[in-house]
Amino acid sequence: MPRNAVPEATPPKRSLKKGAGLLLSMSVISTLCFLLVVLWVNWSKSRLQPEPLTPALRSIVDRIPGKSDALIYIGLKDIRESRLWVEVIPDSLKKAPLFKPQGRLDTLMRAAKINPSLDIDTLLISFKRHGYKEQNFLGIVWGPVSKKLPESFLRTNSTTVETIGGHQCYALDSTLWLCPIGTKQIALTNNKKMLTDFLVPTGSFYQRDSLSVALINKALYKSHLWFALPSAAWTIRALQSLTSTNQGVKSLGNLNRIQNLALSVKFNDGIEGQSEWVYTTPQAAFFASTFLWGAVKLSELSGTRTSEQTRQLLNKIEIRQNMESIIIHTKLPLEFFQAAKQKELP
Repeated sequence: MPRNAVPEATPPKRSLKKGAGLLLSMSVISTLCFLLVVLWVNWSKSRLQPEPLTPALRSIVDRIPGKSDALIYIGLKDIRESRLWVEVIPDSLKKAPLFKPQGRLDTLMRAAKINPSLDIDTLLISFKRHGYKEQNFLGIVWGPVSKKLPESFLRTNSTTVETIGGHQCYALDSTLWLCPIGTKQIALTNNKKMLTDFLVPTGSFYQRDSLSVALINKALYKSHLWFALPSAAWTIRALQSLTSTNQGVKSLGNLNRIQNLALSVKFNDGIEGQSEWVYTTPQAAFFASTFLWGAVKLSELSGTRTSEQTRQLLNKIEIRQNMESIIIHTKLPLEFFQAAKQKELP
């Protein structure tokens, strides 16, 4: 009579909730999370479509000589016509000088009774480092300021008159050249070669300086105010001046690793602005954006010492990473500034 077969013991099922199974599941989940983060960091996200340059401005930019360390555009006339300027900005600020000139330029502007805030409609200026510290600049100015600088005035106040590219150019001193180049349009520079290369251009700025052109394209708004800062030194100085009183932001944003920057602002029914900080790698941009986002959200908490108005401002700020860039966008309605103005009234 055959013996009854002894049934084989069934091995216990491996649980994913304890022991080696738990370690395996945690490893798989961690790996998937890591891969998702890597994918997100290196994924090119969609962007808002930037406004184009006007044909006239594009033509001027194309003639900028060499490569630029910083390009700054201010559309003063359009800003003065915005509701924010008309309804919110106090009259004292409206008439305040846009900048304080020095030396010979200050003397000239005083003699011609020029107020940049009122007599300049548009300003485009390009800076280029020369040597270790010297900064050369070329500025193009549009507006009524040209009427206050007739030929007779310029001849009287200049040391040299020279024709360059068919235009009468005036040396106001050894470091300042001025040249009317069209209706309500003047070129101003501290370097004769820059002026000559602008008036008698060779090649195209759009082909010569691809980095500056890329940053111009990153500037979302083109009609009121925009910066393109290809130079890391210019970028760091600009951001440090903005965050000089906030050491936390300076460290969280890792400002020293930012390579270049684009910023643009539109003044209409309030303020809408966007800034793009470009880092060396997507990873650097991701970690910096994460810390910045966390700092902003932490400051929004009601338990912090942040004022209510500042919390409302921070709530309007959007921070996101896109490849090597941090993109910071905000939109502040006119009511925000009107309420702040009412609080300041006695």
